[in-house]
Amino acid sequence: MAAAAGGVGAVPRLHVITDDEVLARRDFLALAADLLRHADGRAALHLRGPGTSGARLYRLAGDLRRYRPSLVVNDRVDVALAAGIRRVQLGLRSLPPGIARSILGEGALLGVSTHSASAVRAAADGGADWIFVGTIYPTPSHPGEPGRGLSAVQEAVVVGEGLPVLAIGGVGPEHVRGIRAMGAHGAAVIRGIWEAADPLHAINEYLEGLGTEN
Repeated sequence: MAAAAGGVGAVPRLHVITDDEVLARRDFLALAADLLRHADGRAALHLRGPGTSGARLYRLAGDLRRYRPSLVVNDRVDVALAAGIRRVQLGLRSLPPGIARSILGEGALLGVSTHSASAVRAAADGGADWIFVGTIYPTPSHPGEPGRGLSAVQEAVVVGEGLPVLAIGGVGPEHVRGIRAMGAHGAAVIRGIWEAADPLHAINEYLEGLGTEN
């Protein structure tokens, strides 16, 4: 199992994820910059857009280049390489961690998305630097699924043996203290930030609950 370069502290406790709808927002770049500036290194922003072209993802990465240490590219190792981003989140459709690292270089940090204990073990053995575990709570992203609950977080912490675990799926600010109590490193969110009436207030709530307030 690979340890995250620079230790667990190199992995922010809050990961803010985008989707195609978020990336298409007219205010996306301005809001993303506001969030990253406000978080001041305490949160990572994932450029994730399964239906968004690599060219657009590359342009967005360029537009946010001043925040590059906090940027993560989801799935698209090619975009990360072209944009000089050294953090990538890998999913079921992605390259294996070992191959992704051989492309990006040994200094890259790699997260892996998991949905079972066996996937957590495979990610740890495959050289992941952190893992997402989900889906924890019901979410519109996975309609009809009840959510795996906090027991899945605790299981991932045990199976991962020290690998930073971040819970994803319907995680609101009111959930993060419970997630941390299960031993998780942090949380990953989409709607809790992007659909909030006041995203900056929302990110404060998450950071405070995760124990990363200034």
